[in-house]
Amino acid sequence: MTIASSMQAAVLENHGAPFRLTSIARPVPQAGQVLVRIMASGVNPLDLKIRSGAAEHARHPLPAILGIDMAGVVVALGAGVTGFRVGDEVYGMTGGVGGVQGSLAEYAAVDASLLALKPAHFSMRETASLPLVFITAWEGLVDRAHVGAGQNVLVQGGAGGVGSMAIQIARAFGATVFATDTAARGSISQQLGATPIDHEQMPVEEQIAVHTAGRGFDVVYDTAGGASLDASFRAVARFGHVVSSLGWGTHALAPLSFRAATYSGVFTLLPLLTGEGKPHHGEILREATRLAEAGMIRPLLDARQFELATVGEAHALIEQRQARGKVVVSIRG
Repeated sequence: MTIASSMQAAVLENHGAPFRLTSIARPVPQAGQVLVRIMASGVNPLDLKIRSGAAEHARHPLPAILGIDMAGVVVALGAGVTGFRVGDEVYGMTGGVGGVQGSLAEYAAVDASLLALKPAHFSMRETASLPLVFITAWEGLVDRAHVGAGQNVLVQGGAGGVGSMAIQIARAFGATVFATDTAARGSISQQLGATPIDHEQMPVEEQIAVHTAGRGFDVVYDTAGGASLDASFRAVARFGHVVSSLGWGTHALAPLSFRAATYSGVFTLLPLLTGEGKPHHGEILREATRLAEAGMIRPLLDARQFELATVGEAHALIEQRQARGKVVVSIRG
């Protein structure tokens, strides 16, 4: 197969500026990398923060190609790559931060250790929606909290991207899952198998009394930070575990300490920013593929279609809080 020496990409030249669709040189895979023909790019709220320059923890030097999540087809192998073949359909959380090219382009040369084979029955759009949210949920529930059968798990913000994956992972491990959100969004958590809790109407103490007979939840996964994390410290059972993917504020630890409970933070970007832990991300996505092919997880996608020329519209949809599920940009096909 002949691969063009140039490619189309949506380039960000200044923070907050519109994307510029332009033709640039196609990357060449180096040792340990594969060249992927990108078919779909998942859009996360974090992408909007990076674009605006508001993400201090996720700097990306400009001009830049954003896009953290991708799904596509391997078209060439760099030296030393043995785990993939040309023609493999793959996905991963592969760039868009820390100076690593993102997925809003036709091709990317990506570290092969970050990739996994995509679920066979998922579309490219469905697959591209998974990496960041699944990895974040898995690192919290499995790597940190060691979720297991028979536990009561509370997900704070169950209708969101990470929350919806956390519900499904916890259920796949045999836990009973409860999820907080507004009444309007509670049906999403319920469809995924969680008992919805309207946190605006039911305070933490009532949640504990009604759903755990006063004991508290064995594992609490907070996806919102702030007051939600404070509530998590009060909701956890004795010797339980609280995990947060947004634990960046100042919090009183007394409620956690009085329960002899533990806390973990999740920072999913570390492998892209530091190079440490890349193979584990590939391992986690292989678990995602396994669960997907077993029918135990499914993505929630916004049905609206976007392409490289309309990336700005995709970002606006999320910024205006109008998205109904994960927004995905189709790159090819």
